Amino acid sequence: MPSRTRTQHGFTLMELLVVMTIIAILATIGLAGYRHKTTLARESVLKEDLFQMRHSLEQYRADRGKLPSSLQPLKDLGYLREIPVDPMTNSRDTWTLEFEAPDPDNPDAETGVFNVRSGSTDMGENGIPYNEW
Repeated sequence: MPSRTRTQHGFTLMELLVVMTIIAILATIGLAGYRHKTTLARESVLKEDLFQMRHSLEQYRADRGKLPSSLQPLKDLGYLREIPVDPMTNSRDTWTLEFEAPDPDNPDAETGVFNVRSGSTDMGENGIPYNEW
């Protein structure tokens, strides 16, 4: 009588575990790279937003002879379309405003915003906190 050979169909448990482990390792590497790239993208947006707002403050000063008391006049008068969202805090309300020093000759005069910074205290990729950019 001829011997019957049995053909195997499917994978062994060990083969499945090896494949699952390889997929998990690749997914972990991909996720780490994705998080790093999204952080870099948010930092780029922050740099651009800070540049645009600071430039708008200077344009306002050149046009009006003084700095605005908040960011809202920049939007209202068309220097900015919208006050941008801080990409590190996801809020328009967390921008840190720096006001000019009061005039010693006129201490009652209104001081204006001369600089804007992020409200986030997180550390940037360059080792400097976002609120110091």
